[in-house]
Amino acid sequence: MRRTVFCPNCGEKDILQYPNNRPVADFFCSSCDEDYELKSKGGKIGKKIVDGAYSTMIERLNSNSNPNFFMLSYDKNSQAIRNFLCVPKHFFIPKLIEMRRPLAPTARRAGWVGCNILLDNIPESGKVYFIRDGVQLQQQSVLDKWKETLFLRQEHELSGKGWLIDILLVIERIGNTEFTLDDIYGYASDLADLHPENHHIIDKIRQQLQVLRDKNYLTFVNRGVYRLINHSI
Repeated sequence: MRRTVFCPNCGEKDILQYPNNRPVADFFCSSCDEDYELKSKGGKIGKKIVDGAYSTMIERLNSNSNPNFFMLSYDKNSQAIRNFLCVPKHFFIPKLIEMRRPLAPTARRAGWVGCNILLDNIPESGKVYFIRDGVQLQQQSVLDKWKETLFLRQEHELSGKGWLIDILLVIERIGNTEFTLDDIYGYASDLADLHPENHHIIDKIRQQLQVLRDKNYLTFVNRGVYRLINHSI
């Protein structure tokens, strides 16, 4: 893996391991100081990744001290890497974290509550692959994909970031690089369920599309029609 991994933020191969038992991350880039936590699994990655304490993860999200996540899956027999990707830290919002049941009273750490990372709540734009289905991607394509969503780091409020991520998920569900405002409105009730505190869903949708336009993620083709810039579905 060391021949494959480089920092997706700066492109350097200066990924170093922290001392054991560091609570926040496993690796860091000595060139740009990005932190990374590694999760690995034999077989398919699946829809969930088991992580540590729920309270610690939520505290990280609220303080923005969470690391980026490297996720690796390998063939159990050959040990060959099947998938290796990075989920940038700016995609981590509370709805991505699922609380597990507390450990039983008879357990050594009775009452301890862990969490799962729900991969289905991450848009494809938030899954930066180095290796996908056994095929290694070109370094420049990895770096380009990483840069596409760095604008999310400028959104410091979790609620605002959550809205943008939900709109990205809706665009992916539409499934076309060019789509209409009515296509997005078709998911208004779903967005209302996700954001019950907001009573102006239609206005919010238009606002978020304007943000994505300002960040050069998409462009307006003509009235009510949008197109993704340099993105595929």
